[in-house]
Amino acid sequence: MKINIITIVLLSLFTSVNAQLSNELIWSTGTFYPKNINGVNPISSGDYYTSLEKNDGNIEIVKYSYQKNKKIATLFSNTNFDNFKFSDYQISNDENWLLLSNSKESIYRRSSKSFYYLYNINKKTLQSLSDTSKGKQRLASFSPDNSKVAFVRGNNLYFSYLDNLKEITVTTSGTFNKIINGATDWVYEEEFSIHKGFNWSPDGSKIAYYVFDEENVKQFEMEMYGKLYPTQYQFKYPKAGEENSKVSIKVYELDNKKHHHFDTGQNSDIYIPRMMWSKRNNELIVFKMNRLQNKLEILAGDIGDNKNPISEIKVRNIYTENSETYIDIHDNTNFINDDQFIWTSEKDGFNHIYLINYKENTEEQLTKGNWEITNVYGYSNKTIYFQAAKSSATDREIYSLNIVNKKLKLLSESPGTNSASFSAKFNYFINTHSSANKPFTISLFNENGQKIKVLENNKELIEKMNDYNLVDKTFFTIANKDGLDLNAWIMKPPTIDTVKKHPLLMFVYGGPGINTVNNKWSWMNYFWFQHLVQKGFVVVSVDSRGTGYRGKEFKHSTYLELGKLETEDQISSAIYLGELNYIDKERIGIFGWSYGGYMSSLCITKGAEVFNSAIAVAPVTNWRFYDNIYTERFMRTPKDNGENYDINSPINHVERLKGNFLLIHGTADDNVHFQNSMEMVSEMVSKNKEFDFFAYPNKNHGIYGGYTRVHLYNKMTNFLTEHLLK
Repeated sequence: MKINIITIVLLSLFTSVNAQLSNELIWSTGTFYPKNINGVNPISSGDYYTSLEKNDGNIEIVKYSYQKNKKIATLFSNTNFDNFKFSDYQISNDENWLLLSNSKESIYRRSSKSFYYLYNINKKTLQSLSDTSKGKQRLASFSPDNSKVAFVRGNNLYFSYLDNLKEITVTTSGTFNKIINGATDWVYEEEFSIHKGFNWSPDGSKIAYYVFDEENVKQFEMEMYGKLYPTQYQFKYPKAGEENSKVSIKVYELDNKKHHHFDTGQNSDIYIPRMMWSKRNNELIVFKMNRLQNKLEILAGDIGDNKNPISEIKVRNIYTENSETYIDIHDNTNFINDDQFIWTSEKDGFNHIYLINYKENTEEQLTKGNWEITNVYGYSNKTIYFQAAKSSATDREIYSLNIVNKKLKLLSESPGTNSASFSAKFNYFINTHSSANKPFTISLFNENGQKIKVLENNKELIEKMNDYNLVDKTFFTIANKDGLDLNAWIMKPPTIDTVKKHPLLMFVYGGPGINTVNNKWSWMNYFWFQHLVQKGFVVVSVDSRGTGYRGKEFKHSTYLELGKLETEDQISSAIYLGELNYIDKERIGIFGWSYGGYMSSLCITKGAEVFNSAIAVAPVTNWRFYDNIYTERFMRTPKDNGENYDINSPINHVERLKGNFLLIHGTADDNVHFQNSMEMVSEMVSKNKEFDFFAYPNKNHGIYGGYTRVHLYNKMTNFLTEHLLK
């Protein structure tokens, strides 16, 4: 009897001991990586979708039925072609062809180049799109008429006919660091989120394409290590106040091989952030924006056709919007017929949907209220489908809106963050849902919001998480010094010590329109914060003024003075948290990356009396060093607003540094240049300030690859442990 009792007690003690987190476990083993459904492509017929599936080294493209909710066919398997490796794919509208990218090589954040291969689904043949000896291709895409594929290679635009793979040269002027045809330059890719610079016309008879003349843009050079003599990577990077590429739009007619110029006016110091075809035959839509990004014009160009040829494109203005601050570029523009398009704008104070009739020059606001549209998925059968932050700035829901009776319907069912991938006819959607403490659940719904089937629930990961004694991330608000409530989340040890008290780490980003206080899965950072909580830290994140989904006034309040109000809000939040009976106000740290690194650098200097320690990863240290599209959008030019450039740059406040400061940067950061940290180091040395510094050779803004992330997070963990744990 005694033996049995002892056995039971020992078993109880053993099972109550939870597994411990470590950076090695979090960042290098994949233990906590959630399952997803990859490469989902709705097929144009509307009844089916395809997905990319990997099983035991095999890569397959599988076709599924929305209605029957089951697998219909395997369209491609690499086992049939000597384990042919590919990472991405496209399917033609007629479902006869697959376009597969092989040997993908990243260029910048969004851009890449690959060897593309064509797979004939009916004949089951695989062949290269182009002669591989000519180099890798970029941005390959099928024509809508299923007869051609266009692509960019070596800064020039080409297309090939599918029936014989005859390659046609569209442009010849492309030259590295001088002329780009059919793709975008670095700053457009980074700040306007576009890297594809061409679009097929709806009938496949024309290609509209960008031309970037970047010859006069100043060149930036990054040292690349690893050889006896380091090399330099050179690319064009326009910094605040500096000259941009001269951008133009051309239209190429395949039949007569003519190139037409789209006239955007005499002023070349403009931006063309978007280009698309409307529902009308041969009508090209071009967005034109001034340098200050507070005036947007949408232009329509009549291209003509074979029956009605024209010598030049006839351009007219169909919509204009102005702002006293700036206008964000988005992808919520949907042309729904020959006369109307859907548009979103902040012009009533919150981001809402408008119906623009550009034939009659009228507009109608379709959604209203103190909430925001975050993504428009599309339009079908008098109904708009969209994502919104309606219930809270922290959550996202999926809705439909009938534009006739104005009936708004909630389609998603769970609080948290919902995103949707709709079928071509918008009668089904795949919903991806997560929350702050729960990874992705992926489900199939019909157009009325009725769940058909759960496709992935990540049950195994959720069960695994139960073994690690994790705490919940919970939401609350903090009033800033002006009495404005700021959204926040907190993670704290399950047992609070109000005697010894706990160190506090604040996690910050703070950039315009970007939130960290979101009710959604935050991937591996979630587990790193849990790791710190297990060590005794309290971790908090606060969305300061300037962040998103709380209206234009809140977001645009930081205009012309980036860093000022955001820093004030982080400092006042730290002061409030330091007064809690379980927080040691002498042990408050802050960590941020990119804009967050900029913020943490400001907090450890301007907030030196409040913050004991700070980690800044890849920070902007002076806005004069950053690119012009982003910086001038919020700050105007250094010539116009130079005082605020300097007042709110941490490089100019290092004399106030008193606490512990860890500065980290990748030397091959094409986005926030390593220069930012080098100048910060020079200034701190000149003021005889002690600090810690680490550089990751040849690593870009993301600082990853191999054991890099493990090394980085171990370094940050050790720094925080040394300076904030007693």
